Amino acid sequence: MRNYDTVDFHAHPVTAAFRESLSALGVDPIQDDGFPLPAWSAETHLEFMREAGITYTALSIPAPHIHNGDDKKSCEAARIINEELSEIVKSYSDSFAFAAVLPLPCVEGAVAETAYAMEELGALGVKVATNSNGVYLGDKSLDPLMEELNRRNALAIIHPCRARQRPENVITGTVAAIYEYPADTTRVVLNMIANRVMTRFPNIRWIVPHCGSFLPYMLQRFAGVSGILASMGMMETVNAQEEFAKLYFDIAGDPEPVALDMLRMVADDSHIVYGSDFPHSPAKVITAKKRWK
Repeated sequence: MRNYDTVDFHAHPVTAAFRESLSALGVDPIQDDGFPLPAWSAETHLEFMREAGITYTALSIPAPHIHNGDDKKSCEAARIINEELSEIVKSYSDSFAFAAVLPLPCVEGAVAETAYAMEELGALGVKVATNSNGVYLGDKSLDPLMEELNRRNALAIIHPCRARQRPENVITGTVAAIYEYPADTTRVVLNMIANRVMTRFPNIRWIVPHCGSFLPYMLQRFAGVSGILASMGMMETVNAQEEFAKLYFDIAGDPEPVALDMLRMVADDSHIVYGSDFPHSPAKVITAKKRWK
């Protein structure tokens, strides 16, 4: 297997199939996330990789999530998107791999798409939203998918999705990337910890985005409060530190001068991987950040 100097675990192919699927599902990126989808092509992505010194990229579809309440249409969208991603990767196999998008919260469809994408399309794993129409990772209804991913030793790349309910009259309720993305990432990981997902399904390799979002602050607080709740019989006892230690984290977003140092206070360096967030973060902005190189 080829050795790669810098692998990017957080980059988004905004493909034609993805755009067309959102349109067919009636999902409007601006209405959903408050931000338009950026332009993307494999050629411009490869040019960015050359400029940034990135040798390999694991592509994963961005928000918004491809579920509008219709399981059948969402399963069809996942299949079309994944097949297009597979063709892109085949054309540039020395530079790209991909994580398959899943039609959650349709668990049966997600299990079937995982099998198809990993066995037939060559996906290295899956991309999962923090929540899918309000169903969060860690929910017991998703256990059949967790069992499938665990059986396959799959990589699971988490990407934030706005909460189904949020305040509309404040700046944090407009563009999801300002606050809702890190908030929902933090929310879902705490839910996964509370439900012992990492211990119950130890073979899944989870990548949490954006330097763990608010987790460097919340981990100690959650460990303390959950211990109190467990002593009162209000939740099951959970070793938050043990669950957290099994996670990996990418540094997409703005890791310096604060976020990366905060993450390193709670996560081992061996569990921190690179993420560019291209093309949502422009190439010039990304390449200006030199310390991590």
